[in-house]
Amino acid sequence: MSYRSLTVRAVGIIGFLGSWLLATAGYAACTDNIVLVHGNSGSPSDWDNTVQELKSQGFSTGQIYLPNWGSKSCAACNDHNGSEETPVRNAIQSAIAASCTGKIDVIGHSMGVTLAAQQIVKAGVKDKVDAFVGIAGAYRGLWSCGTYPFNVYNSTCGYYGLSVSSPFLDWLYGKTIASRVYSIKSWSDQIVCTTGVCTVGGVHSSQIAGERASYTYPYGHFGLQSYTYDRQVSLIQ
Repeated sequence: MSYRSLTVRAVGIIGFLGSWLLATAGYAACTDNIVLVHGNSGSPSDWDNTVQELKSQGFSTGQIYLPNWGSKSCAACNDHNGSEETPVRNAIQSAIAASCTGKIDVIGHSMGVTLAAQQIVKAGVKDKVDAFVGIAGAYRGLWSCGTYPFNVYNSTCGYYGLSVSSPFLDWLYGKTIASRVYSIKSWSDQIVCTTGVCTVGGVHSSQIAGERASYTYPYGHFGLQSYTYDRQVSLIQ
């Protein structure tokens, strides 16, 4: 074989390997977009530790969606009906539309757990959600809100709120929201366990029907969001 032929062949092989490496690198970089839904009267900055951990694992700022929903000054005014819904649904739909995998992962805290789950169901995108992580949610309701219809009279505890057996929670319970579902809970939760009882029907209220696993930490309602960032990120990978 001539020197010229060997050179041409070598260049071809190098070109092929270069294309393969670029394709492989592009494939490796293709990961689900992430939607982080804060809790009642919270803000996107509540996720700072989680965002930092995601970035340390290679996620870009553009892959992380942080909807800002609800009143910040009136926690009792927020529920799962109306203006609270729109920012969360928009973030979920935008994250899906921009996802290179065609799927997303969702992490919610407190009322953001039930709000995110509701929007997944209402938008009809359960098949687009790979992993869902609920942190300190009240999926089975809050005893501090009472039992519907004998509930505390405010929006958060009302028809579309978190009273035990509210029409909203009864509608949501058991619905598929993702391929993989996990919960993170505490037995010293200042919100979910404020009456001294964390369970509804013998099950911790932060647990989600159909979940694969539930993880318990002693950090309390807000500490769960701030201090379990490594567990949160590990569950969506």
